[in-house]
Amino acid sequence: MRISSRGRYGVRLLIDLAQHAIDSHVTLASVAARQNVPVRYLEQVAIILRRTGFIRSVKGASGGYSLARDPAEIVVGDVLRTLEGDMLIIDPPLPGECETKYAATVRRVVFDKLNKKIAAIIDRETIATLIGADIANESYMYCI
Repeated sequence: MRISSRGRYGVRLLIDLAQHAIDSHVTLASVAARQNVPVRYLEQVAIILRRTGFIRSVKGASGGYSLARDPAEIVVGDVLRTLEGDMLIIDPPLPGECETKYAATVRRVVFDKLNKKIAAIIDRETIATLIGADIANESYMYCI
């Protein structure tokens, strides 16, 4: 499993909106500049996130994007599944598909456990916890 740039940029977009769209909307150009991401690609990601209810948009001179929900209600796992699909190491066997004894053992002992661990991590984290982790890391930086 590999998380594509769509998933990575989507999570970064939501974090940026949570940090910068407190009272107003943020343009994708400003997010792209801060995140060093191509604005055209960010537009494609924003369309998906808007359709699925993670962000909202406002047209016009003072328009832009903002979060549609509280950052504490936006689960990273939901965002990644929206942008990437299932977050599985390997797909489960299809109904009626024959699986060898060894393949079933490896799937059950290794891959199913990995899938559960990944889901536990991404379903525990929210945009709010990611912002808090970022702030916590900055607070421990000491310069001499």
